[in-house]
Amino acid sequence: MLTIPTLRLLIRPFTTADLPAFLAYRNDPQVARYQGWDIPYPPEKALAFVEEMQNRLITPGEWLQLALQRHDNGEMIGDIALHPFQSDPRQAYIGITLAQAYWGKGYAQEATRALIEELFRRQNFHRLVAECDVQNTASQALLQRIGFRREAHLVENIWFKGAYGSEYHYALLQKEWK
Repeated sequence: MLTIPTLRLLIRPFTTADLPAFLAYRNDPQVARYQGWDIPYPPEKALAFVEEMQNRLITPGEWLQLALQRHDNGEMIGDIALHPFQSDPRQAYIGITLAQAYWGKGYAQEATRALIEELFRRQNFHRLVAECDVQNTASQALLQRIGFRREAHLVENIWFKGAYGSEYHYALLQKEWK
């Protein structure tokens, strides 16, 4: 199981103890705004998700989501995800979700940098990809601070929450991370 310690966080597999915090941020309209789930996010769906993620390994073609837990108080504050490509397992999508109370405090950058380090240095990934809504300026700023380069502006490419949305496509190569 993948576990990554950072200065303030432990990136680790989900446990059923994470369910209350997970449900709380999954049901926050501001958190869900740019995410692929709808609210209300039901408890039974959350339980199935957590149980599925508990023992999942890095597997091409499947999402692996890991909980973000604070060292100081043990609170679960969000999750980080990776999805290795089925066609090329050394490339992967990554993404992150934080409870709103932890926005703007550097946790997203800390967790994302740690995941990138793990994937490039220890797992030998070649390329990481992230996509975000063109209106999600916080995610754009995060990706650019970390060193991702914007590769594409996809205009009205996705049917999302009742309307066509546009996305920015970012990428980072292992050799760029070094």
